[in-house]
Amino acid sequence: MTWVNLFGSKWRLVLSALFICIIISELACCHKDAQEERKSSGKKVKPEKPKQAKAIKKGHRAVKTKPKVKAPTQTQNLLTQVINRLKFIKVEETISVHAGHTLELRCRGKPVQWGLPSYLEEEDEGRLRIVQHERYSVLTLVNSTGADTGEYTCFPMFCEDTDCRRSHDNAAKVFVFFPDPQELFVPSSDYYEVIQLRTNWPTRLPCQVTSPAANVTLHREFPPVEVTVDGTEISFNVKKGFTIHRPRPSHAGALYCVASLGGLRQSSTKYMLIYVNYPMAPPAPVIQANSTSLAAGDNLRVSCTVIGERNVAVELTWEYPGQKIGRPLYTLESINPVGGGAARQQIQSILLVDEVRDVDQGAYTCTAENLQGSKSVSTTVKVLPKTKPSKP
Repeated sequence: MTWVNLFGSKWRLVLSALFICIIISELACCHKDAQEERKSSGKKVKPEKPKQAKAIKKGHRAVKTKPKVKAPTQTQNLLTQVINRLKFIKVEETISVHAGHTLELRCRGKPVQWGLPSYLEEEDEGRLRIVQHERYSVLTLVNSTGADTGEYTCFPMFCEDTDCRRSHDNAAKVFVFFPDPQELFVPSSDYYEVIQLRTNWPTRLPCQVTSPAANVTLHREFPPVEVTVDGTEISFNVKKGFTIHRPRPSHAGALYCVASLGGLRQSSTKYMLIYVNYPMAPPAPVIQANSTSLAAGDNLRVSCTVIGERNVAVELTWEYPGQKIGRPLYTLESINPVGGGAARQQIQSILLVDEVRDVDQGAYTCTAENLQGSKSVSTTVKVLPKTKPSKP
């Protein structure tokens, strides 16, 4: 009985080992078949990427893998020029298209809005066509002229439901010249153009040429002389014209530009420059009362004073407690030079309130305003009961 049990146990072990060998063999065959199938298909099998970055333990520290960030799309890549409907070239800051030829620009986006030179915005001759496709917009300008010279901008629109607005951050721009053998300057209907010279703001004389190759100089009509362009006080940019960076009274007068290219020489529109002394900053008023505590029946004087530039207008206005009951405003105004009559002046307004009463108690506010802005200052006045004379 013992021998039979021992023999049966050994037989069961042999069968178990044989069964395990069969299973291992089958798994090896399946793995080999899978490898052959991948080789026969000729495709590389990539492991799936995890959807989220996982922390990898390294010693006692956890190191997080950084997700890859897409580089932002350059806005200028949105805009291309179409050549013969078969070739697309990336536009630079400026391009030239000979007058009479066709300009075709393509901008990626759905939808797209275009910004155009002012002449084309008013033009109604059917030369301009804009077509919106599913993923891009095409601007086509035929029978072009020198007057079409200017900046062309495509604005990809940002839409929420039916509400769309321009995306200025993603706008792409190109300045297009249309060289015309007969017109060196962009035509203008005005013989004279009046431009203000502001003391606090650069002044620009457009003098826009149709060809970037033209040589442009600046001239004064009287006395007839060429104006020095040093790049600091006055500079020139072929897309913008001449800029006077720090206008002064000596820059005022009639100026014009002269362009020359090849054997052609032409003059531009005349620009009448008028000097306007603009304030450098908002006024800084100072307020003062003859007393901040008065007895009923006394007279009140509140002054508001501003020191500013000569020939720069400053308006002073008042708010006072008596307005609530309709008390009329009485003021004394004066303007006087300061500092030896140089370039400074004092503007002053004095508010007069005779025989103050309880209703005159409160805040008195003076507001000074010029072209740059306004500032207000206040002072508080207290009205005390009238003291009765003591009996002898």
